[in-house]
Amino acid sequence: MYVCNVDEGSAVNGNAHVDLVMASVTDEDAEVLVLAVGIEADIAELEDYEERKLFLEDIGLEEAGAGKLIRSAYRLLNQQTYFTVGKKEVRAWTVKVGATAPQAAGVIHSDFEHGFIRAEVIKFDDFVHFGSEAKIRDAGKLSVEGKEYIVKDGDIMNFRFNV
Repeated sequence: MYVCNVDEGSAVNGNAHVDLVMASVTDEDAEVLVLAVGIEADIAELEDYEERKLFLEDIGLEEAGAGKLIRSAYRLLNQQTYFTVGKKEVRAWTVKVGATAPQAAGVIHSDFEHGFIRAEVIKFDDFVHFGSEAKIRDAGKLSVEGKEYIVKDGDIMNFRFNV
């Protein structure tokens, strides 16, 4: 991965230096990201999501560079994210692409992997569409998965285990 730090005016389309980097790595299986770190610092200071969105639109960007950088790093490292949701917190966990449900449970605690019984899984897109776990259950979109289940990026999982 190559990260090119550019000025604000080059944040959207890059510049001649970015073009040189891209040309020099065409034979590599590499990503070239264009970030304006000064803009990233400004975005980080904005507390409101809508403010960030307007700021990005004003300069012609669809998203902050930090998100692009994280997704690219995850791809290169063969990693993905799943979530656990409780009454007090939502937590993101990182696992390798291709991890099974027990392996994902083991990221939280080794006892979860050793005593794995099953995982209740909600697809991220279903959660966005229905808006709550109760509505997902009512729609029959919550799946119960066993030890062979391969975790998908964005899954929301609740593990059942016995130790």
